[in-house]
Amino acid sequence: MLIYEDDVLLVCNKPSGLMVEPDRNNHPNLLQQVKDYLKKQTGNNNPYAQHLHRLDRVTSGIVLFTKQKEHLRNLSEQFAQRQVSKHYIAVTSRASVTSSDTEVLEVPESGILEHWHRKEKKKAALVPEGTTFAEKAKLEYTVKAHGNYFLWNIQLHTGKYHQIRAQLASVGSPIIGDELYGSSVPYQPNAIALHATKLIIKHPVSGKEMIFEVSNGDFESLSHR
Repeated sequence: MLIYEDDVLLVCNKPSGLMVEPDRNNHPNLLQQVKDYLKKQTGNNNPYAQHLHRLDRVTSGIVLFTKQKEHLRNLSEQFAQRQVSKHYIAVTSRASVTSSDTEVLEVPESGILEHWHRKEKKKAALVPEGTTFAEKAKLEYTVKAHGNYFLWNIQLHTGKYHQIRAQLASVGSPIIGDELYGSSVPYQPNAIALHATKLIIKHPVSGKEMIFEVSNGDFESLSHR
């Protein structure tokens, strides 16, 4: 699960089914696991650790932590100013979109999806421009055949609640296992076929570009179903 650590940073490959932070239902969470790890490593019963971003419980992949509070602002500002490069892979059973006259069209092999996004309770809604509390959601993608399915490589330009899940569903391509957004194809318990595969930041001390990358071998088995 741990893929990188130095005096300032700690980077994990989160499995699906695990929360990043505590919730009201007391589900196991990655933050507590990181703190437990640091307790054993340092002997400090109250080590500092803070995640810089979150992944949905059902999503796997890279999560970045800082172990030193004095670097939290630098790292947080990198995310806020969109200086961090976030990449995902997803698998869908379709790569098509229904146009306004109900004609089914193929999604281009690469492109940009832009929508107006609003969080509504525990789901994201894509709404008309000008809708109250709506914000721009943008991602860049390439998509190709993956056995009987389709593999998407995605770079996020914005980081909204359930953004990838909602945007792919909006073009008729819900992520495998994502029943909330219309998938009827089963996957694994408490998981969907969405993985945060690469994160690029600048180290808050050295300023050096840091590239963290992990694959998801489980997606390979999907291509043979």
